[in-house]
Amino acid sequence: MTANLLLLLTAAIWGFGFVAQVLGMDYLGPFAFIGARFLLGALSLVPVIWYLQRRQRQSQQGSSRGYLLFASCVLGTILFVASSFQQVGLLYTTASNAGFITGMYMIFVPIFGLMLGMATGLITWVGCLVAALGLYLLGVDDQYQMAYGDLLQLAGASIWALHILAIDHFTKYAPGLQLACGQFVVCAALGIFVSLTFGNETTTVDQLMAAGPTLIYAGVITVGVAYTLQVIAQVQANPVHAGIILSLEAVFGALGGYLILDEWLSARQLTGCGLMLLGMILSQLASAESQAEQAPDR
Repeated sequence: MTANLLLLLTAAIWGFGFVAQVLGMDYLGPFAFIGARFLLGALSLVPVIWYLQRRQRQSQQGSSRGYLLFASCVLGTILFVASSFQQVGLLYTTASNAGFITGMYMIFVPIFGLMLGMATGLITWVGCLVAALGLYLLGVDDQYQMAYGDLLQLAGASIWALHILAIDHFTKYAPGLQLACGQFVVCAALGIFVSLTFGNETTTVDQLMAAGPTLIYAGVITVGVAYTLQVIAQVQANPVHAGIILSLEAVFGALGGYLILDEWLSARQLTGCGLMLLGMILSQLASAESQAEQAPDR
């Protein structure tokens, strides 16, 4: 129960993070916000990493540091691309829509897994169809066209799925927290570089100070605090329960959009949100069933 409550708190923090991302762009461009957010996120993990290393008395060897650097660059680049789609998309859609559409990464993961030889069962495909129908009801307008911002969020969701698969690979050979911190540094560097060179963004100290509260929440709280809570909780939590609880991030994103940004969802959109959440849960259940079938007898 404690682990599940920590995961629920993590989902709430991540969900309300969409609101912080929207509010932050009142002061900063999307790429400057990405750079500042993930830089703060990386810095917030440094004390946690230092404490764990001191407690466990582990030291990194030269070869492992080299692999950690390589993995951080790969993951950080993927993270930057996914974050860019999400952050720019928020200029053209609501936090509510962004939360639910981003959650579609749970559907893309098993689909992309097919390319890696992973089995995908009937329940997964049913979940995909249900979520796709929900996405249609949520995103189309009266002219049956998908909004530009929602399309960017959908593209971002596919990249988030690749990010998860890449994490699954690299964390087998590199420590998780150090890898997380490294990818945040790379993502922050790319965000700052693009903002200064290609993003046509002008960032001042006054703008950073004005965006301070949203940056602290989006960087320190959603990255440093929530990631640490997730790591602590998943030591004890059932992985299927963890996936389902974390998918509630979308619900908290919609709730935050309603309470803070005064975003309203029509009956059609609410139905779409419900179907998307159902599709995500079915995907998680199917993943658990597949893992149980593939596990050796004990």
